[in-house]
Amino acid sequence: MKKLIFAGLLSLLLPHMVVAQAFQEVIYSPEKTVFTLFAPNDAKKVTVRIYQEGLNGKAIKTVKMRRIADKQWQATVKGDLMGRFYTFDVGRGECAGVFAKAVGVNGKRGAIIDMQKTNPEQWCSDQRPITKSPADLVIYEMHHRDFSIAREDAKYKGKFLALTEPWAIDHLKALGVNAIHILPSYDYGSVDETRLEDNKYNWGYDPVNYNVPEGGYSTDPYQPEVRIREFKQMVQALHKAGIRVILDVVYNHTYDIEHSNFQRTYPDYFYRKNKNEEFSNGSGCGNETASEKPMMRKFMIESVKYWINEYHIDGFRFDLMGVHDIETMNQIRQAVDAIDPTIFIYGEGWSAGTCAYPQEQLGMKANIPQMPGIAAFSDEIRDALRGPFSDDTKPAWLADGSDRESVKYGIAGAIAHPQIDMTKVNYSTKPWALEPTQMISYVSCHDDMCLVDRLKASIPGITMDELIRLDLLAQTAVFTSQGVPFMLSGEELLRDKKGVHNSFESPDEINHLDWSNKTKYPQVFEYYKNLIALRKNHPAFRLGNADLVRKHLEFLETPGKVIAFRLKNFAGRDDWRDIIVILNANKTATEVTIPEGDYTIVCCDGQINEQGLGTLQGPTALVDPQSALILKR
Repeated sequence: MKKLIFAGLLSLLLPHMVVAQAFQEVIYSPEKTVFTLFAPNDAKKVTVRIYQEGLNGKAIKTVKMRRIADKQWQATVKGDLMGRFYTFDVGRGECAGVFAKAVGVNGKRGAIIDMQKTNPEQWCSDQRPITKSPADLVIYEMHHRDFSIAREDAKYKGKFLALTEPWAIDHLKALGVNAIHILPSYDYGSVDETRLEDNKYNWGYDPVNYNVPEGGYSTDPYQPEVRIREFKQMVQALHKAGIRVILDVVYNHTYDIEHSNFQRTYPDYFYRKNKNEEFSNGSGCGNETASEKPMMRKFMIESVKYWINEYHIDGFRFDLMGVHDIETMNQIRQAVDAIDPTIFIYGEGWSAGTCAYPQEQLGMKANIPQMPGIAAFSDEIRDALRGPFSDDTKPAWLADGSDRESVKYGIAGAIAHPQIDMTKVNYSTKPWALEPTQMISYVSCHDDMCLVDRLKASIPGITMDELIRLDLLAQTAVFTSQGVPFMLSGEELLRDKKGVHNSFESPDEINHLDWSNKTKYPQVFEYYKNLIALRKNHPAFRLGNADLVRKHLEFLETPGKVIAFRLKNFAGRDDWRDIIVILNANKTATEVTIPEGDYTIVCCDGQINEQGLGTLQGPTALVDPQSALILKR
């Protein structure tokens, strides 16, 4: 039998247990197609309908499904259904099923296609770029539409294929990032694929079909094969450029409850309810899924494996990971390790509301020690650098020098370090990372204001010169930290979003990257590029091990708004065995005491040159205002 698109890989649920053998929602052969559905035993009528088209038109065949086992319904349709569409119906409305892998426009109907015909040329030889440690990753978070919609020379504006074009690949390679985190790219509900000319914008955190690429990012959402092939072409092009692809996954909630595939096939099973039997809302989006239930857990595991095996995905970012239970996250890690342990998994170590499940059993940031091999975002270093998420106007270390200890905590990678006083760290009373590779270091992402807007909001009257200086200073803290560095796309272009805090459905005028800034502020791109190269070229900046960090990372005594640290006696693959990084948030040049010795200046006053910008002799160093000084001995 050919390798075909099937709509399912779920385990057969028996009372109190899940059998290891998976079953498929759709099994196709030229002679017949067998449909199997996980649905309640007491469902009055379970049917499967066959359609000629992916939208509109009446069913050409309706077949009643019969229960063949506990919570398992089945129907066989004779004849060749290749190219046809189907829906399941248990009396709550038609849908494509839980594990549809190909769909028609807007994801209303599942599709039966030959998956091999979606593979680009040489797809079988596609290789995952080598990464020895998560510490080696430099993650670039991107929304497809933001990145390419305003690029004049883009042929495929706002599409998956934009990332196959030379201008895009050249930019990413020149910047030096080696992992692209793409915002939700599965089939989501808020954009009507039949009316793409309306240019309705959304980030995509409203899942419909979790295992199908979004049709709005394809050149033809009506043809099921097209979105799949073009997604693969995107991955293949990035892999050839040495760039990994990380998928943003949103298993914690669905677009809504009433119309979700989960609710329409097995009402109430996949969601949590509170004590009052109301749907719990830990996601802040009206519902939360129940990852601890056997079939939801199995669904998540099989979905992740499917994206790896079929689409060659290299990592996963879990939206609101704090909604999911620890056991499920660990089982996902184990399943991924069996395929490739270098695939990176990280997530938001919080929820957006109270979950109907014990917090001590959820994937919260504080519980990261119970989830080895999984990382979380550090809001400690983020908010310590630029101010709290809850108040756009409140400044922090970049502006007023406050919260130094929290910045230091982030620089060390959220691990226990003898020079960090946890009583002075924001949000956390004890270290939550066992290894520095469990911490994502960042200062802004798609959520909240981007860095430029935040600086403008928190520092009234800020000049462009000061804004650029503080922007570069913030990123120097991020990219010289021992965690895994992460940046929002366009920050290398001094991106702004016109001050909008939450731009999830703002128009292109707010969200697009302004590519003219690359010419307007060339020094910004140059600094980002050289900063990334500095991290990649010198292993002391990415030790990847807690004991090594404690051994080699030493914080220096500094005045006021200055943070300084030394990476000492590290025998890496270069001769940089003693490095000093000084971060000065003062508006004036500041003198800092350093160990005696002769140093080469590699970063000074907004410039980076690994060959040297000059020399300096200890025991003192004068650091320019609102900038970083990096020395090697």
